[in-house]
Amino acid sequence: MRPKTLDHVAFWVADREPIVELLTKHVGMHVIDEQDAFTLVGSDARRGKLTLFTAEGPRQQGAFKHVALRVSDLDRAKEDLPDGELEVGEGVRVQLVEAPTDVDYDLDHVALYSADPQHTAHEYTELGFNSAEPSSDGHPRVEIGGAYVEFHPGDPGDAEKPLLNHVAVLVDEVDPVIEEAEQREIVDNVVDAANTRAVFVWGPERVRIEYVEHKPGFALT
Repeated sequence: MRPKTLDHVAFWVADREPIVELLTKHVGMHVIDEQDAFTLVGSDARRGKLTLFTAEGPRQQGAFKHVALRVSDLDRAKEDLPDGELEVGEGVRVQLVEAPTDVDYDLDHVALYSADPQHTAHEYTELGFNSAEPSSDGHPRVEIGGAYVEFHPGDPGDAEKPLLNHVAVLVDEVDPVIEEAEQREIVDNVVDAANTRAVFVWGPERVRIEYVEHKPGFALT
């Protein structure tokens, strides 16, 4: 398991259209792909993205706390927001953070609740994530391609209808990941789509992690 980048964070939502409209009007994103079941948005198809799957609501917060997007000029980015704030809705909490980046609105980190943040961070390193220094607030975290997964103290629960669908990382080849995940007995399912092939595994505290390979000719924009 050798992930290269944090590819996207996916959610279950009852009504994705208002969220998509907000993100495309005020957060520098555009619709990259839209299907009957989901909408994929981002500022660049080959960088960090958000995916919104349609599902019956309301959803439970579960392990998800927030997702943060990286911008080079925070004050300027806030000028594009209604009232200077970002209220996405349905429990999908999005923050903007200022940090060096060559693509604005790339993923900076996703924050997850954990009953034991330090131990959970260690478990993620066994799934191919890199060890990292704690966040500026002291939260344990892991790194992948310059982006992070942070672990904040809290109860991730055992939600029957979680808000978080999955966290996805990009890999060069998915077949070795499938083989290793099968040996560990953590495979949820394997998906062969038009542009990608992926395996979903059960990570710590029942968070689903997708390892996704872009097929030759990957054409999303």
